[in-house]
Amino acid sequence: MATSTPALATSTTSNSATATTSGADGARSLLRQLFPTSLIRETLLSREDWRPFPRCAERAGWQQLPDDVRSRTVAQAEPHLGKSWPELPATLFLEYRRNGNRSRYEAHHFARRTSLAQLVLGECVEGKGRFLDDIVNGVWALCEESFWGVPAHNARHSPLFPGSGLPDTSLHEVDLFAAETGALLAWTHYLVGKQLAAELPVVTDRIVREVEARILTPYRTLDDWRWLGHTHRPVNNWNPWIHSNILAANLLLEADAARRRDTVLRIVKWLDVFLDGYHDDGGCDEGPSYWGRGGASLFDCLELLHSASAGRLDVYGAPLVQEIGRYIYRAHVAGPWYVNFADASAKPSPSGNLVYRYGKRIGDPRMMAHGAYVAQQSLGEVDARGRASLARALPAIFSEDEVRRAAGAPPLVREAWLDGIQMLAAREWEGSADGLFLAAKGGHNAESHNHNDVGQFIVALDGHPLLIDVGVETYTRKTFGEQRYDIWTMQSLYHNLPAIDGQGQRPGRAFNAGDVAAEVTPERAALRLDLADAYPAELGIRRWQREVRLERGTGPSSAAHAPDTGRIVLDESWELDRAPQSLALHLMTSGAVDSSRPGTLACASPTRPLLVRYDPQMFTHRVEEIAVKDARLQPVWGDRVYRVVLGARQPVAAGSWSITIEAGE
Repeated sequence: MATSTPALATSTTSNSATATTSGADGARSLLRQLFPTSLIRETLLSREDWRPFPRCAERAGWQQLPDDVRSRTVAQAEPHLGKSWPELPATLFLEYRRNGNRSRYEAHHFARRTSLAQLVLGECVEGKGRFLDDIVNGVWALCEESFWGVPAHNARHSPLFPGSGLPDTSLHEVDLFAAETGALLAWTHYLVGKQLAAELPVVTDRIVREVEARILTPYRTLDDWRWLGHTHRPVNNWNPWIHSNILAANLLLEADAARRRDTVLRIVKWLDVFLDGYHDDGGCDEGPSYWGRGGASLFDCLELLHSASAGRLDVYGAPLVQEIGRYIYRAHVAGPWYVNFADASAKPSPSGNLVYRYGKRIGDPRMMAHGAYVAQQSLGEVDARGRASLARALPAIFSEDEVRRAAGAPPLVREAWLDGIQMLAAREWEGSADGLFLAAKGGHNAESHNHNDVGQFIVALDGHPLLIDVGVETYTRKTFGEQRYDIWTMQSLYHNLPAIDGQGQRPGRAFNAGDVAAEVTPERAALRLDLADAYPAELGIRRWQREVRLERGTGPSSAAHAPDTGRIVLDESWELDRAPQSLALHLMTSGAVDSSRPGTLACASPTRPLLVRYDPQMFTHRVEEIAVKDARLQPVWGDRVYRVVLGARQPVAAGSWSITIEAGE
C-alpha cells in the first residue's frame, strides 16, 4: 500500500500529460476487464432481492440507530412540516440568460430537494406517518417542474426556440441535478413507496414514469451527452456524478430485468472512460473540491455495484481505484485546508464519512483515519444537509456510529509527487502541521476548471495557507463562458507567477509546462519546470526556468528544544529575445503584509509571520489590498487578500532572481 513518496523519487517529462478519452496512461477499460458481461448477468441481484438499506416499513433496521442519530434526523425534518415549497418561476430561471445570475434559482432548487430528503429520512426514523403528506407535496412539486436541472446546464437547446433561456419541455436534458433529482425520487420510492401507495398509488406511479421519461430513457437512447466522453473532450466529475444517480435510479425502479441489466452494462462502459482519463497516480486535476464529485462519485458507483451484486462486483483491489481515493489526503494541508489549484476551494469540506468508507474498502488505514478525523471535527458535509443526496445520507447514517468511534487523525504525509497531473506537495515533518508546507504544479492551461496557473505554488505555515491560490468566486454565466479569463481569479497575474511586460499566461492546451522534474529526498522536495510555453509567443521567451523547493529542518518543536526549521526557495532564470519593458513576480497572500523592512515581506498569520526575503537592490515592491466581497470566497479568506508585486529594477533579456521563504519569530 503506497502511502507516501519513496525516499528518492524523480520524474521528468518534456511536456505536461493530459487526460484524454483514450486514457492518460493508455485505455485500460478496467471495469469491463473485471466485470465482463457474463459476470454482471450472473451476479446482479433482482430489484426485488436487492435491499441496500432497510425500507421505512422495516422498523428494526431504523430503530437500531443510535438515539442521537435518530433524534437529529427527526429534528432536521420537523421544520419542513407544513412548509410551502420555494417557487421556481420562469423569470427566476431567466435571470441566468438576462444577467448571468445562477445563484437565486439554485437556492430555491436545492432547498426543495433538501427538504424532501430530510422529510423522507425523518419518516423512516420515526415511522408514524407524520411526514407523509409533506413528502407527497415534495414529490408532486418536483414532478411539476419543467426541468430538473439548473439554468446554467440548460444546454440541450430546442431548434424551435434557440436561445430562449427557458427549457423546452419536449426535450429532456440529463445534467448533474436532473440526475440527482431522479435518484432522490427513486430513493423516496424505495424507502417510503409502500406508505405512499397505500393511499395514493398515483404518486408512486408518477415517480416511476417521470424518472423513466426524464432520465433513464434519454440516457439509454442518446449517445451525444458530452459528459459521456465520446468526443475528444476529456471527461470530468460530471461523468461519475451523473452515472451514480442514473445507476441508483435504474437499480431501484427498473422492473424489466433485461433493460435493468443492459443499463448497468452501459454505465460500466462509460465509467471506464472516466477511469481511462486518470493517470496511474490517481491525481485529480480539478482539485479536492471536485474530487468530492469525481473520485468520490466513482466510489458511489462502485458501492452500488458492490451492493447490487452481493459483493461480487468488487474492484477495490485495483491500484488505480486505490490511488484515486488516496488523493484526498495527499492534497491535505492541515485542518480544513487543502491544496486548491484551479477552481477548487481551499476549504472543500469533503465528506469524512465517505472518505472513511472508501479507505475501509481499499484497506488503507491512513485514509480511514483521515475520514474519521474530518467527520469527528465536523470539517465536512453531514447527512442530507447541503445538496441533499440520499445516496450519500443513507450510508452516512448507518455508519456514523462506527466512524465516530474510529481513530481519527490526519495522516499529514511528508510528501506526495503525482507525476501524471504534475503536482508536488511536501511538508517539513511527517505527521505534523508545524512548519512549512509547499505545493506546486506544472500541467497545462486546458485542465478541467482551469486557471492560467502553470508553475503556481502555495505555501502554508503551521497549517495555515499564507501564499495562496485564491480559488473561484460564485459561479455566474461568465465563469464557464467566453469571458472566463476576464475574471481576476482565473488570471496568472493573480497567482504566484511572473509577469513579462505586464502580461500573463494564456488559456489553452498549447500553454503548458516543459521539462518538468520533481526531486524528493529526506532533506528536500523540489519541482523544476520551464514556463516559457505557458506565455504568449510574442513575448519572445526562449526559456523561463523555475525551481521551487522545500529545504527541511531537523524536526518539529518539543518541550525540550525549539524547532530547527527549514525554508522554501524560489529560483528563476530566463532568456528572452529582447529586454522587456518590465519584469515582475506576483505573490498572493491571505494575510496583511508588512513591507517596512527593506528586503523582507512579513505576511501575517494566526501563529507567526511568514517572511519572504528578496534582494531590495534587484526589486521594487508594492502591496495591493484586494477587497473580497464574494459569498463563496469570504468564508475562506475573509474580507480581503493581498497581492505583492516585486518589480525588477533593471529588466534584462537574460537573468535570474531568487527569493527565500521562512518562518519568523
